[in-house]
Amino acid sequence: MFNTVLFPIDRSRESQEAAQKVVELVKTFGSRLILLSVVVKPAEGQDSPPGEAMMSPEAVAELLEVAKQALSQQGIEAETMEREGQPPFVICDVADEIAADLIVMGCRGMGMTEEGAVDSVTNRVINLSPCPVLILP
Repeated sequence: MFNTVLFPIDRSRESQEAAQKVVELVKTFGSRLILLSVVVKPAEGQDSPPGEAMMSPEAVAELLEVAKQALSQQGIEAETMEREGQPPFVICDVADEIAADLIVMGCRGMGMTEEGAVDSVTNRVINLSPCPVLILP
């Protein structure tokens, strides 16, 4: 059913909490797991995002390696991908590229307020995704 699962990760608590459900899902379906992390590149004419949103390629590589090792300890062999760009577009492009059957994401809980829905990476991925998206609270 879910041959290839894409799990975009960042340093958020939500991403870390979603990892255990991803492990369960991948074990249940015997899925190929792809970990993706995006180095955020500001849109043309925009300032760099504040704080950790703008991670260096080195920080992203380290994050992916730590996640891969943690999953390996639970018997999951994951592949990693690092890309640069705007996260919602990169996530959907990679899902299409790898023919993902499912994208699994943690949700930051911004709610469906007007500002939260417009700015949410999760909401944009849901609307642009070439495959089903599982959002974990």
